[in-house]
Amino acid sequence: MSYTVSQAVKAAFDSILALPEVQKGLELIEKDQDRCIDEQIELTLIEAPTFHEENRAAAFKAKFEALGLEDVHIDRGGSVVGRMRGTGDGPKVLVEGHLDTVFPFGSVTRVEQKDGYLYAPGIGDDTRALAMILSLIRAMKAANVRPRGDIVFVGTTREEGMGSLGGMKDFLDDNWQDIGASVSIDGGNMSTVTFEATGFKTYEVNFYGIGGHAYGAFGLMANPLHAAARAVAKIADFQVPEDPRTTFCVSNFHAGNDAGVHAIVPKATIKFNFRSNSQQILDELNDRIFKAIQEACDEETARWGKDTITWDSKIYCDVPAGVQDPHDPIVESCWAVIEHLGMKPSLNQGGSTNANMAIGKGVPAVCLGRGWYPEGAKVNNMNHTLKENYPVKNAFMGVQEALLTTLLCTGIADVESVIK
Repeated sequence: MSYTVSQAVKAAFDSILALPEVQKGLELIEKDQDRCIDEQIELTLIEAPTFHEENRAAAFKAKFEALGLEDVHIDRGGSVVGRMRGTGDGPKVLVEGHLDTVFPFGSVTRVEQKDGYLYAPGIGDDTRALAMILSLIRAMKAANVRPRGDIVFVGTTREEGMGSLGGMKDFLDDNWQDIGASVSIDGGNMSTVTFEATGFKTYEVNFYGIGGHAYGAFGLMANPLHAAARAVAKIADFQVPEDPRTTFCVSNFHAGNDAGVHAIVPKATIKFNFRSNSQQILDELNDRIFKAIQEACDEETARWGKDTITWDSKIYCDVPAGVQDPHDPIVESCWAVIEHLGMKPSLNQGGSTNANMAIGKGVPAVCLGRGWYPEGAKVNNMNHTLKENYPVKNAFMGVQEALLTTLLCTGIADVESVIK
């Protein structure tokens, strides 16, 4: 794609690169790769399924304390928080990775190292980001890199699945007013920048009726399973825009059991998820779905005219959508950094990451990749599988990207932040 970085961002980046302490920091990050990989392995072996991150959080907190961060604590959402104080005249920047993985306890017994890759469930997503943050802090302190703005480092909880980015939401609900920019580390290839937010909602809807014998009660009552089926059929016929990308899926349908195969059920349940890169379209689709559900209940009720099908709902996930200008300074900063590191940058429009929560609150935000993936690397299709893997070669470059992007956001020495 054709993309040009503004002169203001170029000038700021060149000035930051010229600083001796920044060059030293970049060198120390490269030298720290082996230690960073060791910590990645160590943290991977501390399993952290979503909603059960306590052990990993305790270990991560201890590492923050050992590195000398200020105000280290576990917040009300279970996330680990620590602060690096700036010189006081730049925006506060959040740098975060998430503690949880998608795997249940017992999934990780060892980390295998073979042919330049690490193999283990959760070795990349997002345990690698936690190790990167520790390496970043070490290098900044050892090189005496003093940002103008404070940097708040956070290991967030409940990012995956039903966690619905909950740890990030809790942290920002309590702190977003003074956060000037947010840098998440959770992508795959570090040459790709996620700068927009795909919003999504996940619901359970229950349909209720009287229930009875499939033969003896036939015609005497409406069937909640039939109402649910009507609703699914209506939803299945929806047309949604390709741009902004919008999707929907009824993923679960349950009623009755084999012992009651000759029964009209008293309850039927569906679960569904829908997504969009536009908050407006997401909200409109929400209304369309629940209108279809009510219509389905009304039609099933009218079909028999003897009782009324009712319904209720439970929301599991509610993640905001959001857009940013592709030439927002934080996005241009990432582009400039990636080019400097010798890669071809690309912008990912959409994506459900912790950056959603920052973008949803109007905070400039990006999600960066975890490492360098050579062309044809097999890692990209293995996240969230037991075969998850991570390529070790040049992994330090992801930490360098995080350092330079963060400094462009906070400012350093006489270089002001690109965030306005």
